[in-house]
Amino acid sequence: MFCYNYIMNDKYIPLYRKYRPQRLDELVGQDHIKNALTNAIELNKISHAYLFTGPRGTGKTSTARIFAKSLNCKQGPTINPCGVCESCVDITNAVPMDVIEIDAASNRKVEDTQNILEKILYAPVYGKYKIYIIDEVHMLSNTAFNSLLKTLEEPPENVIFILATTEVHKVLDTIKSRCQRFDFRRITTDDIVKHLRYISDNEKINITDDALFTIAKNSAGGMRDSIALLDQLSILGGKDAITTDDINQLLGRISFDVLYKLAGALVTSNPQSALEMLENIYNSGNEPVQILSNLLDYLKNLLIVKNCREEIVFELTQLNEAQLGALKEQSSKVETHQIMSLVDKCAEYIKEIKLTNNPRLWLEVGIIDLANLTENTKLEDLQKRLTELEAGHTPQQASYKTPPAPVTKPEILSKPEIKKEIPKEPVKAVQPEVSDVKEPEPVKPVAPEPPEIAEDFSPMPKSQPVDSSNDIAALWGRLLENISSLPTKSLLRQWANPVELSSEKVVISINSENLLKQFLEGNKRQILSDAVNALFNHTNIVVRLPQPDDKPVKEKTPAPKSNAAPPPPVSLEPPVEDLPAPEEIEEAKAEAVQKIPVHQTMRSDMVNMVVDLFDGKFLD
Repeated sequence: MFCYNYIMNDKYIPLYRKYRPQRLDELVGQDHIKNALTNAIELNKISHAYLFTGPRGTGKTSTARIFAKSLNCKQGPTINPCGVCESCVDITNAVPMDVIEIDAASNRKVEDTQNILEKILYAPVYGKYKIYIIDEVHMLSNTAFNSLLKTLEEPPENVIFILATTEVHKVLDTIKSRCQRFDFRRITTDDIVKHLRYISDNEKINITDDALFTIAKNSAGGMRDSIALLDQLSILGGKDAITTDDINQLLGRISFDVLYKLAGALVTSNPQSALEMLENIYNSGNEPVQILSNLLDYLKNLLIVKNCREEIVFELTQLNEAQLGALKEQSSKVETHQIMSLVDKCAEYIKEIKLTNNPRLWLEVGIIDLANLTENTKLEDLQKRLTELEAGHTPQQASYKTPPAPVTKPEILSKPEIKKEIPKEPVKAVQPEVSDVKEPEPVKPVAPEPPEIAEDFSPMPKSQPVDSSNDIAALWGRLLENISSLPTKSLLRQWANPVELSSEKVVISINSENLLKQFLEGNKRQILSDAVNALFNHTNIVVRLPQPDDKPVKEKTPAPKSNAAPPPPVSLEPPVEDLPAPEEIEEAKAEAVQKIPVHQTMRSDMVNMVVDLFDGKFLD
């Protein structure tokens, strides 16, 4: 049985004040705090400072008043204050005698805190304790916190501080460490509905259970907001019960039936029908952000019904059986990734509408975009497939459902193997064995054309890994030969020393911090990576400064792989009848010289090396 003691007058008292709990057993949804404070009173283990934290409307200030009343009641400390003694009446009517309530938002200066501390030494008038309830304590300045800190640590025996806040992370850690902390949870929807039903029956408010569920859902776990909304709806009471539609009208929310029809037009990709319904919704007084926000909430429920078990769907959506049946029927016509596409687009258009000066324009554009669900999801699927193919995923790794197109020329896959075997043949016998490959043309002095077989090949195969047991000096020489930039090659010969060259790792020390930075972050990093990849078939490269245990290595000409006699020289000169005329050769040379910039023809190797070292460039 609930007991509410108020000094009544002719003025109307709002329901959230009239039904504020006055004893610990009347707290709703905070059983853990109720049990802890009850045990503290019964065992007489009263702390000097408490910190109550949690979302708004969950009972922090009410609990602080109840606790103060239990401590200062003439029959107390007791868990059942009488409610009629001077202390109980003063606390109920918020008369600052022994229990002083302070709003830190309007008393946040250090002077306000000092005024409070000056009055602490005065003894209580009626009760046993002098209790200070500081609401929204996180609003105090750091200076005010520091002035409160010493008194909070060692207050007089008859002084108790109760600090309440919704943002505990803004409270200084030194303050939190000196308080007993109690975290208030959001009140569950079921607890709010039960309490609202109790108040409705007492106040003779005719309202349906579905409407109470709607109120509880819109309160975000706060009891005070729920009771305030019920108080506002009570003026609509009459012969007919208050329904969810009445709440939607009062809150400016769109009804479930309207959202069901609008979502149906989106799912079936019907932009014309969606725009017609949007016009009616907009003309009813709903703002663009509100329309898309309600639609986003509906799509969230549709996603839950599509992917969750029936046992938990009701708890997550708080919809009745008829509405859940409609959502289940609609979810069978659409895939999960399509709902997610609608959710993403809806959220993006909400952001756009908040930033634009023409929200209705973006609202209509957004609805048209959402209503083209089928085309949008097909395009997204193609983009996803393209991204996976560009990333190098095999068809087995790709996540799209449509199978890839079959390869029309499987024989091309075996042709790189032919190219790998060509160097092993004698020079005179270099002829492809494939009948459909044409014989390469003789080498010409000017711009020889590549053989036709290159058009059918995949990317050129990389060189075979080099055996790490070879002489490091010979490997260093072969690596320098693969350096494409002459200045870079010269710098490496002068400043670099190979520490480790193997098919698993390459370690090079460079005796220059500026040059080392270029090989780590500058343009020379890619040049070295290309050379190492060509020689060792990997890019696991470590470039660092020299260390004491590094051994100097001199470049050595790479030795031949075997002791076999070299093949006899073969003349690669074309037949005399294929040679171009002397006039054609002179014209080709002149044309090639004209294409070379003047500043390149005047460079020396030393100049190129200096420009490459300092990342410079020539100005024409």
